[in-house]
Amino acid sequence: MEATLEKPKSEGWSFQTKNRTIRRVAVLGSGIMGSRIAAHFANIGVDVLLLDIVPKEPSEVEQAKGLTTASPAVRNRIVNDSFQAMLKASPASLYSPKFADRIKLGNFDDNLKEIGAYDWVIEVVVERLDIKRSVYERVEQFRKPGTLITSNTSGIPMHLLAEGRSDDFRRNFCGTHFFNPPRYLRLLEIIPGPDTDPAVVDFLMNYGDLYLGKTTVLCKDTPGFIANRLGIQSLIQAIRVAEELGLSVEEVDKLTGPVVGRPKSGTFRLSDVVGLDTTVNVASNLVKMEHDESRASFELPASVKKLMENKWLGDKTGQGYYKKTKDEKGQTLILALDLKTFEYKPSEKVKFATLESTKAIDNLKNRFPVLIAGKDKAGEFYRRTFADGFRYATYRIPEISDELYRIDAAITAGFGWQMGLFETWDAIGVKKGVELIESFGQKPAQWVYDMLDAGFDQFYKVENGKRKYYDIPTKSYKVIPGTEAFTILENLSNNIVWKNAGANIVDLGDGILNVEFRSKMNTFGQEVSEALNKGISLAEKDFRGLVVGNDSTEAFSAGANLATLFMFAVEQEFDEVNLMIAQFQKLITRLRYSSIPVVVAPHTLTLGGGCEAVLHADRVVAHAESYIGLVEVGVGLIPAGGGTKEMAARASDLYQTGDPELNIVQNVFMNIATAKVSTSAQEAREMNYLRSTDQIVLNRSRLLAEAKQAAIELAENGYTQPKPRTDIKVQGKTGIALFKAGITAMHMGRYISDHDRKIADKLAYVICGGDLSTPQTVSEQYLLDLEREAFLSLTGEKKTLERIQSLLTGGKALRN
Repeated sequence: MEATLEKPKSEGWSFQTKNRTIRRVAVLGSGIMGSRIAAHFANIGVDVLLLDIVPKEPSEVEQAKGLTTASPAVRNRIVNDSFQAMLKASPASLYSPKFADRIKLGNFDDNLKEIGAYDWVIEVVVERLDIKRSVYERVEQFRKPGTLITSNTSGIPMHLLAEGRSDDFRRNFCGTHFFNPPRYLRLLEIIPGPDTDPAVVDFLMNYGDLYLGKTTVLCKDTPGFIANRLGIQSLIQAIRVAEELGLSVEEVDKLTGPVVGRPKSGTFRLSDVVGLDTTVNVASNLVKMEHDESRASFELPASVKKLMENKWLGDKTGQGYYKKTKDEKGQTLILALDLKTFEYKPSEKVKFATLESTKAIDNLKNRFPVLIAGKDKAGEFYRRTFADGFRYATYRIPEISDELYRIDAAITAGFGWQMGLFETWDAIGVKKGVELIESFGQKPAQWVYDMLDAGFDQFYKVENGKRKYYDIPTKSYKVIPGTEAFTILENLSNNIVWKNAGANIVDLGDGILNVEFRSKMNTFGQEVSEALNKGISLAEKDFRGLVVGNDSTEAFSAGANLATLFMFAVEQEFDEVNLMIAQFQKLITRLRYSSIPVVVAPHTLTLGGGCEAVLHADRVVAHAESYIGLVEVGVGLIPAGGGTKEMAARASDLYQTGDPELNIVQNVFMNIATAKVSTSAQEAREMNYLRSTDQIVLNRSRLLAEAKQAAIELAENGYTQPKPRTDIKVQGKTGIALFKAGITAMHMGRYISDHDRKIADKLAYVICGGDLSTPQTVSEQYLLDLEREAFLSLTGEKKTLERIQSLLTGGKALRN
């Protein structure tokens, strides 16, 4: 289905997929989910109407002010309070605070009639069938025929929700289950009702992918749909096994965290964040499923029952499996619940021999065989939970999904897992997984045995660069629908044209190369730098464009590898440091001044040298969740890979906007001096790390494909190699004087240390172009030389070395 993006004259952004256009969205219900769903639609440029109920009576504060239920402030109190809570929430729900203006607030009694002018109505009220039905009855009075109407329910069946509604309502009605927080969790479950028009389903699947940046998963109208059915079963079983094995809260969270490719919250911390009552409500509904052979697995473990009795529901009540308190010095102390005594004790570090054996295994897939082979309690925990999870998933086909890939897509996108159940099983080996299940006296569904008997020993395989899944009815492999347009580097292992220990150079096809960083946190070390130089050379010789991008879930690049710099600086090998900086400057500036177009595709952490690569690209195609910044001052340095130079140049370009020049350069200075990192790609644009010509992509899975297309367009539009600039206007002594005054005031007020002051002085000197008597224009090379000199001098400072050492040895920034 083709989609187009157009911008009407005065109505904001419009998203059109064939004959359906989305300009405005009404969200009914402003609670945690409703307000944050509204925020995410505002993020993509849609005008939003956010409504909630009118309070039954004024609060005491409102009564004291003489307000009544007729007062607008009272009538909109619930929606206003929810909206303000959303604005204050961390992490932020909006890409930029400016986007709050796209959301209009109101209440059901006064403003529901306005939904007639909206293209999509999303109901997000309390999870009660009677209340949702009453809302739909009112919606039908004002809704324009043909308008989308969807529910964010987490489990109420669509056929019950649509019962009694008009034919037009039922045809355009569907479930759209977002996961909290909607901005960050990628899953959007699409659940058709019995009468939903298939064109509506196609539209929502496409729209969620392209414009909301979601992994859209088509679900059957079954209890818990897909993600909650599998996710809650996994969570409950992990708690049950932990109790049976006598494992502590901290131990289980360690075992179910990043080591298995899952969020740091693990199991118990996740329960506290979500709210134990939420988990219990979902589990209580699922345990009633008489057709589920394993419905007993949803029965509440002892600790869950005890916490519910105590009303220790997690973060919302101040305590759950964990509790925050203060020690005698006022420092925050994290306490963990003892599952035997139900008393809190200081959280303890966790150590298992099984985990120690996987520390050197960077590839997640390679860890799983080692984990299940563990001889300690950790190994036993993994064997029991994995076996149960694998077995349960097999019996959900075809009940909740006809295809196994949908189960993995839902669990990974909804719960932040890097690998789904069938993907994990593949890593262990399908036959080995069956043996594991059988060792506990259980069996997977018959289709797994039939699959093995037919000679198929993988759930997934890659052919011709495309990932395929095992299709049970046809006993064959099929391309995962919707992924045809994705460029996934893992699937292109046969296209690697050059590699070393820290990077791959991959042929993306159509004359475009890609340099993929593969070092720890994708930092710039010798191998990555060598690969980037090699990639540019190969592209200049035999290709027409280059993309710099990777599929990491942690970082595009966390910057330079400081270990080599630290070694040279400690040994006072300053000639080597100077050479290293000069070479890095040459490498980064080569991104811009090569003979082929270079597109950089940042995402997640993009810091220091990673940011400098972004700044020197011909075009940037950034994921919306890109956290970009020049953070070198945190280790006692200034950006010297062209970052300081480039921001001075961008400030110079902004002087034409009419804003006072010193205000513009001051903003640049403050962003670098405070090591400010953008909280989104949109904020990076506002900080001038991204230009107006750079592209922001919502769906991470589409990032590299869009970057490749950008490189092709630049090449086909007649790319011309640019020349180094000589027209950068700097402020000289005038600007330095301004900054010195501010720096001195900050120092006198004890907001910054002596060393902070020294760093800030050097940064100001470079940004202002050095000791020039008047504002004037300078060249890029002039500024590169200044930033290299400043960087070099700071590497000779003891306090800078202390900061670098603290980061290298403890991973913590030192303030000295």
